[in-house]
Amino acid sequence: MKQDPVIAPSILSADFARLGQEVEDVLASGADLVHFDVMDNHYVPNLTFGPVVCQSLRNHGISAPIDVHLMAKPVDRLIPDFADAGATYITFHPEASNHVDRTLQLIRDHGCKSGLVLNPSTPLSCLDFVLDKLDMILLMSVNPGFAGQKFIPKTLTKLAGVRKIIDQSRLPIRLEVDGGVSPQNIAEIASAGADTFVAGSAIFGARRDEDPNRYNSVISQIRSVIGAA
Repeated sequence: MKQDPVIAPSILSADFARLGQEVEDVLASGADLVHFDVMDNHYVPNLTFGPVVCQSLRNHGISAPIDVHLMAKPVDRLIPDFADAGATYITFHPEASNHVDRTLQLIRDHGCKSGLVLNPSTPLSCLDFVLDKLDMILLMSVNPGFAGQKFIPKTLTKLAGVRKIIDQSRLPIRLEVDGGVSPQNIAEIASAGADTFVAGSAIFGARRDEDPNRYNSVISQIRSVIGAA
């Protein structure tokens, strides 16, 4: 059975000049956790941020779960740093690890919840034999590397396939989707089986002003659509 829905704004689309306040505002407006898109300019053609940003948000007083998506290769070196910086979930791409099972165990050994990220072309067979070490499966509905891309429709079929795998396993694994998620397509995404929804541009692209609840309308709309799906 699907778990309760979780809305996870991606800070990749936030205003970095006022990141602490941005995160406070989306959480106050109904978001559940904070999504970190960590890119190294090797595994993906973009460069974002490292553990110091995660630690800075914790020092700022952010207590909500932080969901760190590592788009980096090799990945193992970063895991202890993000765990020490306050990550709750750490997910990575199987292509970025020489030993996927070992990397998943490394995440758990450092006190974090572990997960795998599947690119649009990554086969579901990579989940074989590691389900017992997964707390999260993240499906990319765009090719990773940049914010603001369009959702790839075939992800819906893949979502349904992963939902079936999770349900048959009877394990409490979250099914997350990242890329092009918006109020316009989230009903289909929820119906296909997702329970954790990453939205960057759709949320942080809302009108910016001094109202701390300025993100409330789009987050409320997303939650309402998910509930009706």
